[in-house]
Amino acid sequence: MLHCVEDNEACIIGVVSGCLTFSHDVHGERFYRFMLRSDRLSENADSICVTVSEKMLMETSIDIGTSLKVFGQFRSYNNYTGQGNKLVLTLFAREITTAEEGEEATNEIYLNGYICKPVVYRVTPFGREIADILLAVNRAYNKSDYIPCIAWGRNARFVKHLDVGRNIQIWGRMQSREYQKRISDTETVTKTAYEVSINRLEIGEDIREKKENSRFEDKEGNII
Repeated sequence: MLHCVEDNEACIIGVVSGCLTFSHDVHGERFYRFMLRSDRLSENADSICVTVSEKMLMETSIDIGTSLKVFGQFRSYNNYTGQGNKLVLTLFAREITTAEEGEEATNEIYLNGYICKPVVYRVTPFGREIADILLAVNRAYNKSDYIPCIAWGRNARFVKHLDVGRNIQIWGRMQSREYQKRISDTETVTKTAYEVSINRLEIGEDIREKKENSRFEDKEGNII
């Protein structure tokens, strides 16, 4: 279970479904990526990209077919390669362990962030209500992650009225889904979208309210 201590927490239990490949290095520390498949209660499954430091690879083997438990943060990066999606989403691992025998597949995430684009509300031809949200979640060193989220039913009806800058907290799961993108009159290409499917949400202060309600004190304790 998630403790919801930080603004971005995620936990997933699944099976390694893709080979470990080099991703990038930061100040001499190398990072790698692999795909982790987590089954849903339905017959479908989510395939989530996991990014892991080489330091963790000394303690846990990342072999295809191995069941793993991963704790970390769902992060976003801009893709400048010109291939694939413009926004890359990955679970940045802070802890990886081998899943215990009998542990069921788990996929949980908690985010506390701010709506940074107008909410897009729509109704499918089958009458299902959906709302797309882009959530900005603060990270250390003045960075932010931009996480696409999707709300359903009454949650979708509720968030469609929320303004940009509104603070919300959400609980849900990381999900992947394939879709067809038309590239010409005769050709389509299959792509994969990654997002957070919302199970529960709560409203917090928006940016303006937060500034108005902030209290600053000088060295003598006077509010300024």
